[in-house]
Amino acid sequence: MPKSLQDVLNAAGNPVQMLRNSQIGAYVYPVVAPEFSNWRDEQRAWRETAVLFDQSHHMAEILVTGRDAFAMLEHLAINSFANFSVGKAKHFVPCSHSGHVIGDVICFRLADQEFLLVGRAPTITWVQFNAETGGWAVKVERDDRSPSRPMGKPVVRKRYRFQVQGPKAEAVLTKLNGGPLPPIRFFNMDWITIDGLKVRALRHGMAGEPGLEVFGPYEDYDRVRDAIVAAGAEFGLRQVGSRAYATNTLESGWIPSPLPAVYTQPEMAAYRAWLPAESYEATGSIGGSFVSENIEDYYLTPYDLGYGPFVKFDHDFIGRAALEAMQGRAHRRKVTFEWNAEDVMKVHASFLKPGAPNYKAIDLPLSNYASASYDKVTMGGRVVGFSMFAGYSYNERAMLSLGTVDADIATGDVLTLTWGEPGGTAKTTVEPHEPVEIRVKVAPVPYSRDARESYVESWRTRQV
Repeated sequence: MPKSLQDVLNAAGNPVQMLRNSQIGAYVYPVVAPEFSNWRDEQRAWRETAVLFDQSHHMAEILVTGRDAFAMLEHLAINSFANFSVGKAKHFVPCSHSGHVIGDVICFRLADQEFLLVGRAPTITWVQFNAETGGWAVKVERDDRSPSRPMGKPVVRKRYRFQVQGPKAEAVLTKLNGGPLPPIRFFNMDWITIDGLKVRALRHGMAGEPGLEVFGPYEDYDRVRDAIVAAGAEFGLRQVGSRAYATNTLESGWIPSPLPAVYTQPEMAAYRAWLPAESYEATGSIGGSFVSENIEDYYLTPYDLGYGPFVKFDHDFIGRAALEAMQGRAHRRKVTFEWNAEDVMKVHASFLKPGAPNYKAIDLPLSNYASASYDKVTMGGRVVGFSMFAGYSYNERAMLSLGTVDADIATGDVLTLTWGEPGGTAKTTVEPHEPVEIRVKVAPVPYSRDARESYVESWRTRQV
């Protein structure tokens, strides 16, 4: 039986084929109810009133302590730690030795040498590996995400984590606090009171609206959640279920799941040998119309994902030499793709036409069907980027996706996204179908409707 990622790769031969035919199934946001009301009103609430996001279950956490905690994390991050003082948080982005992104998480500095990192598994696991094998004087305490299918068993985390977001979030939080909130700057922390409990709060804006993220001991989960729901009732606060939750990023612009760049490079061999055979990296899936036999064609740099401003050469870090060599080059950039409504309706209509071509289903409101999505986007037959996270925004009445495009592609350009998988794959989420072309218009990140003339005129912009 394979014991490591490297064993799995040796048996598979080609990592692309392994990941494209993974049997892992759809990514599940665990425990939280799919809907508390309906996903349309839940999306609308983060734009018009306020929402409660329950983030207590779908993310992994790792607590790093010890005299080398700061030094180790600084060594792993492209970000500068120069002004990273206690009480702040940071969008933490590590790269492989080749300068390609492994993942990203939020890193909270709770005390001088105490850091809590929260997010998807690839970055958490990379931090754990370096802590255990790098000779650093640190200790780690990992708390994995809740099981996707608890099967009736109790679920317990170390911490609850809630976000209150939206234009009326401050009114809700002020009521909970029993008075004015402390003046917390963006990505800074302070303490507020909820139902008599002292609660740590981070200024955040996940849905593109102002709000706070609060967290504390899991035993206070019910008490804090119930207090937020009760206080928010008069302001129209809605709890957001797992169906709508992930779609908020379509409006705010964060790409959650690039493929971790760990499958090649001799410098990463020890990590591949350390990673278990059941790890995210060994069991995850690649989906979409972009097909290459070279796994490195799926790797992304910080610049591709919009993290270019984070890259600071004021410290030594893994991947620094590779990123320094990339300076001065043209880079892809992150964008929003606005899908042509007629082309999307063509896909949906095919399900109501016996004998019509079978197109890949577009699930709503979230349309991803793999751990990492890579739909090719072309102009004049040339691949100019990837669509990587797709879904529907009821607020914008639009099908949107986030992705990355070549430097010469302009906002307003109309490109062609191929939806579906040429030749099909063995993924459990992929039915027999034929790929279909969908026009997509390049829009800014975060997404906002660019001023346009009539619908028809807006689709004439630079198509070739």
